[in-house]
Amino acid sequence: MVSELQNYTQQLVDAASRINLSAATTGPSVSQEEQQTELIVTTIVAIFFGFIGITGLLGNALVVLVVLSNPQMRSTTNLLIINLAVADLLFVVFCIPFTATDYVLASWPFGDVWCKTVQYLIVVTAHASIYTLVLMSLDRFLAVVHPIASMVIRTEKNTVLAITVLWILIITTALPVSFSHGITSSIVSGLLKPPVGICGGWKWFATPRFVCGKSVKKSIKTIMRTHDARE
Repeated sequence: MVSELQNYTQQLVDAASRINLSAATTGPSVSQEEQQTELIVTTIVAIFFGFIGITGLLGNALVVLVVLSNPQMRSTTNLLIINLAVADLLFVVFCIPFTATDYVLASWPFGDVWCKTVQYLIVVTAHASIYTLVLMSLDRFLAVVHPIASMVIRTEKNTVLAITVLWILIITTALPVSFSHGITSSIVSGLLKPPVGICGGWKWFATPRFVCGKSVKKSIKTIMRTHDARE
C-alpha cells in the first residue's frame, strides 16, 4: 500500500513537471481553457495530497501511540508495525508536502539541498516500508512453520536489532540518490526545476541499480529452487 502510494505520488510529480514546463514554454499563447484545466487539476491534486497527509499523519501517529502506551502489546509483530508506521510518518511529513508544492508551483522554491534531501527521504522511506513488510512476512513464517523453535529467535531484543540494522543499511545504501539529484535549469524556459526521478548522469546510477536489483532477484530464486530440489 505504502509503496504503491509512493509510486503514484512519483507519477503525479512526473505529470506536474510536464504541465509546468508546458505552461512556462508556451507563455501568452496558452489558451484560457488550458489555463482553467490546469487550475482545476492543480486544485484537485492539492486536495488529494492534503487528504493523504492528514489521514496518514493521524492514522500512523495513533498506531505508534497505542502500541507504545500498552506494554503488553509490544510483541515482535507490533514492533515491526511501529517501524512501518514510523516510515510512513516520515514519508507523510517530509515528502508529501514538498511533492505537492512542486506540483502546484511552476518552480522548486526550497533550494538544491532540500531537493536532494526530499528525493533521498522518498527512497529511504519507501525501502523502509518494503523491507519492514519483508521482516513481518519472515516473522509470520517462523511463527507458523516453526512455532516452538522460533521462540528463541522471535524476541523483542532481536526484533529491535533487526530494525536497527535495517535502517542502517537503508540509510547508507540510499546515499547515492542524494548525489544524483539536484535542481536543473530548463533550456527552453530557463526556470529552475527540481529533478523528477534521476537527473544528471542518470545512466550511471539507474542502469547499474536496475541490473543489481535483477541480479539479486534471480539469485534469490536460484537459491530457493536449489533448496527445494535438495529437499
